This record gives sequence, C-alpha cells and structure tokens, in this order.
Amino acid sequence: MSTSIGVLLADDEDLIRTGLRIIIESEPGLRVVGEAADGASAVSLARSLLPDVVLMDVRMPRVDGIQATRALTAAEGGPKVVVVTTFENDDYVYEALRAGASGFLLKRARADELVQAIRVVAAGDSLLFPAAVRSLVAARGTARAFPGIERLTGREGDVLRLMARGLSNAEIAAELVVGTETVKTHVGNVLTKLGARDRTQAVVAAYESGFVSPR
Repeated sequence: MSTSIGVLLADDEDLIRTGLRIIIESEPGLRVVGEAADGASAVSLARSLLPDVVLMDVRMPRVDGIQATRALTAAEGGPKVVVVTTFENDDYVYEALRAGASGFLLKRARADELVQAIRVVAAGDSLLFPAAVRSLVAARGTARAFPGIERLTGREGDVLRLMARGLSNAEIAAELVVGTETVKTHVGNVLTKLGARDRTQAVVAAYESGFVSPR
C-alpha cells in the first residue's frame, strides 16, 4: 500500500460525492483518486486507478453496487469495498456483504466515522457491526449450507462465535486465555475453511448456516 490511502468514490449523486471528497481530502494520509457515477464506471476506474478502498453506493444505474462489489472483490488483490447506504436493514446491504464488501456505513454517519472506516478496512480489518448483521440475517430466515463449517476444529468454532459478537483479536485472546498470534492463526484458518474474504463474510456464513443463531 502507498503511504497514503487512495479512495475511489462511487455514487450517482454529485452532492454525495462532493461531500465525501471534502471530508476525505481534509484528512492526512487520505486521498480521493477518482469518482464514478455508476457501478460499471466504478469497476473500470478501480482497475485503472488501483484504489485501496472503494466507497460504494448500492443503488446506481447501469450496474448496481452489488454487481460492482462482486466484480472488484473477486479479483486477487482487489480494493476493499465499504458500502455507503441510507438504510442499514436493506436487502442491498445484505447482498453487498455476501458479495464481498468489508462492511457498510450509513450516509448519515459522522465525518470521523467515515474516516475511521476507511482506515480500518485499508488496514485489512472488517467494518463489522454484529447487531446489524444479526438483524439482516434474522429478517430473511434462510439457511445456506457451508461445508467448511463442518471442518472447523472446536477452538476455531469458538473463535468464529466470538468473531460474530464483534470481538477483536485481542479481545478473543483475552476471552480464550491464549496469545493474539494464536488467535490470528485460528482466524486465518476459519477464513480459509469458509472460503471467506474477511471477517464480515465469515460472520455472515456463521449466521446463514445456523452455526450461530441470529436470535
């Protein structure tokens, strides 16, 4: 990653993009590398400009944010995607998380929350809101099979349950009375066995499979 974090803005509203640009470019270490008004342009620009993070609106013309997210996260070494949405309990948000988004942010979020979100996902972490993920899964009530769940060891299963509660590696280590490096190893094994890009996808899999109950 470069010394500054490059951000691509994808939203069909000029006013939203302008507001995001002002906030981002006022922060040290952050820069806007480009803007897109639809999903197709977002994918094209991301491939040429190589941003670290894409702030992705989900409802856009031509190609929506879900399809664009899926295209970007399918590529090895692609950018992290943060969905920017008006409503958190939204089918679009849920599908974007399943498509590989590292998390979501509400359009009414404060400027400092936006900046923190960009820094968190750029560092390789997930922007995980456990309560929101639980409500999204519970509202749908559908179960999907994830064969990788059955391959988890007992300790890996414990780690996944704690991940679903939104605990950090350090907090999981304290809960299980192990070292943080041990937790990192377990988290890596969980992601590999579930075929998950990051913690967000792993937690969605945990709820959808019934391994963790959203209720």
